[in-house]
Amino acid sequence: MTLPNRGRPSRYRIGPGLACVMSIALMMLVDFASARSALSDRPPLPAMGPSLRKTVAFETTEQPGTIVIRKGEKALYLVTRQGQALRYQISVGRDGFGWTGVVKVGAKTEWPEWRPPREMRARQPDLPQMVPAGPYNPLGARALYLSRDGRNTLYRIHGTNDPKGVGFDGTSGCFRLTNTDVIDLFKRVAIGAKVVVQ
Repeated sequence: MTLPNRGRPSRYRIGPGLACVMSIALMMLVDFASARSALSDRPPLPAMGPSLRKTVAFETTEQPGTIVIRKGEKALYLVTRQGQALRYQISVGRDGFGWTGVVKVGAKTEWPEWRPPREMRARQPDLPQMVPAGPYNPLGARALYLSRDGRNTLYRIHGTNDPKGVGFDGTSGCFRLTNTDVIDLFKRVAIGAKVVVQ
């Protein structure tokens, strides 16, 4: 049914097509405002953190591509050539959670999800079963999964969404870098790379 124009000039008339477009635009504005409101309720996105990487002299018999972790120094070294390495500042396991040995990089993941191990959830019952991938995940932007004899050790070399959380004894046995540095390390390290933890 068409309503009478009541004598309005044609330039003031709103045709059915234009009315439909205006309704859609209005709905989109409402949806956008709702989305903005929902996003504003979330905490701000974390900073990627500074790069704490340096090229250093490093004497070792290990081959280029090997990772050497010196827990006492809170440092991860990636051997780049004979006598040289990239040094990354890291956090290491707190008292009772340190370990040593030789493992391998069994897998690598960008923006990993986090599934706290059963043992960790037993110590901290409030932990979720899984935290989805993304910038609010405690594993940060990248994770290198460490394995021994083909089996997952549950230990990781990973990033963090708290750049101030690097350089301490504060993990449950994993090795934590800033997101900026773990992204750099991730690109340089191959699956199967040897990792020596001292």
